[in-house]
Amino acid sequence: MDRFQAMQVFTRVVDANSFTHAADSLGLPRASVTTIIQNLEKLLQVRLLNRTTRRLSLTPDGAAYYERCMRILADVEDAEASFHDVTRGPKGRLRIDVPPSIGRLILIPALCEFHQRYPDIELAIGMSDRPVDMVQEAVDCAIRVGELQDSTMVAKRIGTFESITCAAPAYIERHGIPEDIEALAQHHAVHYFSARTGKIIDWSFMCDGKAVNVDVKGIVSVNDAEAYVQCGVNGFGLIQPARYMVAPHLQSGALREILTDLTPPPMPISAVYLHNRHLSPKVRVFVDWISELFQRCPLLSGCHGMPFNNECTFATASKPPHTVRNMLEQESLEESVF
Repeated sequence: MDRFQAMQVFTRVVDANSFTHAADSLGLPRASVTTIIQNLEKLLQVRLLNRTTRRLSLTPDGAAYYERCMRILADVEDAEASFHDVTRGPKGRLRIDVPPSIGRLILIPALCEFHQRYPDIELAIGMSDRPVDMVQEAVDCAIRVGELQDSTMVAKRIGTFESITCAAPAYIERHGIPEDIEALAQHHAVHYFSARTGKIIDWSFMCDGKAVNVDVKGIVSVNDAEAYVQCGVNGFGLIQPARYMVAPHLQSGALREILTDLTPPPMPISAVYLHNRHLSPKVRVFVDWISELFQRCPLLSGCHGMPFNNECTFATASKPPHTVRNMLEQESLEESVF
């Protein structure tokens, strides 16, 4: 049995969720596809697929084998691409994972530019708040916020994640502006809690060069970042979002920055990929491109003092930012398995 062909057939069956559709796309008779899968299961001595008359589903062994097959096939594709049609550039499927706020506000609006440069790369973009296992889920590159600990990963710093403390004019009119950390005891905040653990993420400020956590009373807690920002805009309480997420609200006056001398600790933003002596060309060009993209954005390159520019945030003042604040990425960093 041709094991490489068996891997191709198996992954195509899983992707198509159909023996018939997989056979059509591969140009093989359906009977041949069925025989190949049966022989593969016999060789591995495990059941890979649960079959009924209406649907297919992976067994646990099948899911593990599928992920490994995807990595092997991707490596073969990368090896072949490095020797063929060099002048045209990298090609193939590239799976990436990004925090939702960065994905929706920064990455997605700029995708046309990436596609124009590299038309033969097919992007599969994951945007969720759950941590991902890059090995098990066959993720080629991930954008991460915070310090990275895993030595099996390579991290290239591409930007700086800066947060601010702010409030709506309606809140300030009712409660005033806190002048220092001690004054926060007389105020209340909108809190963010983890949907997985229920843990409320602490507020934090830089004091004398050290990060200090501060307890702030809250009257509402949410686990959705868009709701978090909107609660702040509606005057429910103080919020501590990422600067680039609320730049349009600051520009329009819907939010005002406070405690400007006591900023939350900044965190590095990194492009992370698996340690490999032969870095895939498609990963390399993506990392280079997104590094360039972040450097063009003052709110993510550490140059927040520059004037607000729509080209940086890819959001307009009339359309509120969609998602996440630094707490989501910090939480994912604390609980992730890289």
